[in-house]
Amino acid sequence: MKTELRQRLRKVLAGIPHEELSTRSFRACHRLFEQPEYLKAEIVMVFLSLPTEIDTAPIVLHAWQDRKRVLAPKISWSQRRMLPVEIRSLTDDLLATEMGFREPVSGIPFPISLIDLVIVPGLGFDEFGNRLGRGRGFYDRFLAHPEFRGVACALAYEAQMTPAVPVGPLDRHVDMLVTDEKVRRFAP
Repeated sequence: MKTELRQRLRKVLAGIPHEELSTRSFRACHRLFEQPEYLKAEIVMVFLSLPTEIDTAPIVLHAWQDRKRVLAPKISWSQRRMLPVEIRSLTDDLLATEMGFREPVSGIPFPISLIDLVIVPGLGFDEFGNRLGRGRGFYDRFLAHPEFRGVACALAYEAQMTPAVPVGPLDRHVDMLVTDEKVRRFAP
């Protein structure tokens, strides 16, 4: 069921013209900047977007302007987990992996307990805060970490909303979802 839903949502995103995605991405980012969770955060972890996702570069640049520390996930494939690493540049500090993701070149993992806000990607979301990820479970494991006490904020296009996301025992929902059209907050 998750596989079919992923395929359907990928087709929806592929059907939106690039210019329209860019406009929607801009709206979603600016909506995020107005939220108290973002305004209060001092340390923000941001996913480094793929071409069909909300462009997170404006978030990184805005956070630096707001004097926030910005972290990005570095994947440890052997440990099957994400390590939060601080970045200070969108060019010098990043590299493209064999899997097509961008991640920090190097750095010491940042303490998870100090992260105030994590911007979470996903392919689909429902009205209960359930998230359909890319299928590897990295964000689910990260959000389940006992030391993580921050806010998990998904960032997506409204077109990625779906009536129901199938969930399993290891799936973690998000605390809030910011799209190009609205903000949703979910009960724990």
